Amino acid sequence: MADLLKFELVSPERLLMSQDVQQVTVPGSEGEFTVLVRHAPVLSTMRPGTLSVVQDGGKEDKIFVRGGFAEVNSEGLTVLAEEAIHMDDLDRDALALQIKNAEEDVADASSDDKKARAQEVLDHLRQLQSAV
Repeated sequence: MADLLKFELVSPERLLMSQDVQQVTVPGSEGEFTVLVRHAPVLSTMRPGTLSVVQDGGKEDKIFVRGGFAEVNSEGLTVLAEEAIHMDDLDRDALALQIKNAEEDVADASSDDKKARAQEVLDHLRQLQSAV
């Protein structure tokens, strides 16, 4: 059995994943990077994108993350994500409807503050759609 990487994925709400894996590809703000066991220490911010986790045995999980930090140290890799959604949990039709509604919210906003908040929601949904 090959050495495995200890990986933890944490969101503000809870610990989403904690297991030993073969490798993880992280959408770093300066570009994607892949972490294997005994990787050099790294601390990186993340851009919205897809986190690819290769399990022991080769099965790959894809998780959309919206920002956060990734830290590689002697213990393994910890990802602190602002938001994380497993790609298998996404419903494309529901997402398209949410985007349409968010576009209407931006158009109908009655103040700059409401428009900015609605635009932030719309941008997030579009990032999620582009990752699908």
